[in-house]
Amino acid sequence: MSWLQIKIPVSPEHADTFEDLLLEAGCAAVTFQDAEDNPIFEPDLGTTPLWQSTVVTGLFSAEHDLETTLDFIRSQLPNLIEADQVTPNVTAEILEDKDWERAWMDMYHPMQFGQRLWVCPSWRDVPDPNAVNLMLDPGLAFGTGTHPTTALCLEWLDSVEFTGLEVIDYGCGSGILGIAALLLGATHVTAVDIDHQALTATRDNLERNHLDKSLLTAYLPEQVPEVKADLLIANILAGPLIQLEPTFAKHLKSGGQLLLSGLLDTQAQEIRDAYQGHFDIQEIKSKDNWIRITATRL
Repeated sequence: MSWLQIKIPVSPEHADTFEDLLLEAGCAAVTFQDAEDNPIFEPDLGTTPLWQSTVVTGLFSAEHDLETTLDFIRSQLPNLIEADQVTPNVTAEILEDKDWERAWMDMYHPMQFGQRLWVCPSWRDVPDPNAVNLMLDPGLAFGTGTHPTTALCLEWLDSVEFTGLEVIDYGCGSGILGIAALLLGATHVTAVDIDHQALTATRDNLERNHLDKSLLTAYLPEQVPEVKADLLIANILAGPLIQLEPTFAKHLKSGGQLLLSGLLDTQAQEIRDAYQGHFDIQEIKSKDNWIRITATRL
């Protein structure tokens, strides 16, 4: 069925107020969007900041009377803004009737990383049956290969000889990096994430790739056993990566390899400073202002 969409540009401090207004008007869902392409790459832990120019969007069923709904919203605006503020421009549009699930699925295509490795959505055919094909459902957690940080990691993993290696995937998300390591020959992966849903997605994607459950064990951070890995992968954010340096040092064998990403190129020196005590940083690779850092445990 078709949907009605009403958009209101607001400052972040008024976003909750206008969310309540749209819900009072009968909308089925509310979303917040960046109005000016000013991404917030790394918010403080425990916070969910909005952009300086935020668009609050309400989704209404087609049965709603659009004019009546707009009249109600506009009548409430004087009560919601200060006298010296500009009244926001409320706009509306009709969304075409389409298969949204199919449209979402059509966004994802098989992608090649390095020489051997392909990441393929689970509903598509693989381009090269003889390649190392990682079948992935991106629906539950972060990690599809489309983001530069994930792509940087996958390209590096494709270059590694994994036979006999014990791997830790810290911040596993969808499990894409750990499962890639297994498909490339790793002996075992310890997957770690703070999100229960990520651990579920990782286990599901392990099964989707017809890998034995014993090859990967998944844990919340406080549950991780005292394992020593040959390779530790962490594609998260600079703040957590700096805090986790002692944890990574503890879980890597001497001479073990460390792969870090989820970092902006402006954060390279912070990571160097945080890791210089236990690690020898060997390479920093950049892609679209994001970087990958590889290092060896001293």
